[in-house]
Amino acid sequence: MRTISKEELKELYHKDFPLWAEINLELLREKAYDLVDWENLLEEIEDMARSDLWACVSQLARILEHMYKWDNLRKYTKGGEELGGLSWIRSVEYARVEIRSLFRRHPSLSKKLPEYLELAWEDALDRIILWLRDIKKEELIKDILKNCPYTYEEAMTRDLRKEIKP
Repeated sequence: MRTISKEELKELYHKDFPLWAEINLELLREKAYDLVDWENLLEEIEDMARSDLWACVSQLARILEHMYKWDNLRKYTKGGEELGGLSWIRSVEYARVEIRSLFRRHPSLSKKLPEYLELAWEDALDRIILWLRDIKKEELIKDILKNCPYTYEEAMTRDLRKEIKP
């Protein structure tokens, strides 16, 4: 491996990330710890640890968004059809599958995700507001609760299919 200064390595982080990672890996293998770009390496490890958690939070936000639409906004679907929100039910079910899949791979996430319910609700709220603007029902925005109207348990287990009217 060619010699590289710590400053050059730090610059490489922004210019050529794959090469930066390759060089740091080589330095770690050679136990050249004093040359490793620790600041950026630790940041990357932290980001890796959070990426699956953020994926779960995103899926939880999707669940909350579509549960809220199902409960409160079905009458504003195309033609006001009762089954107009069936895609929302499927979306909730698929999001739960994704979350369970992440939990199988990373069991510690199952204990962390409930703590992010309000953050997920904030994201869901943004999407609901955007949807209401798209369908020209902005006057309904004021009625949306600032705090999540669902418990984590409800978000993860409520069977919306039982609520479909025949």
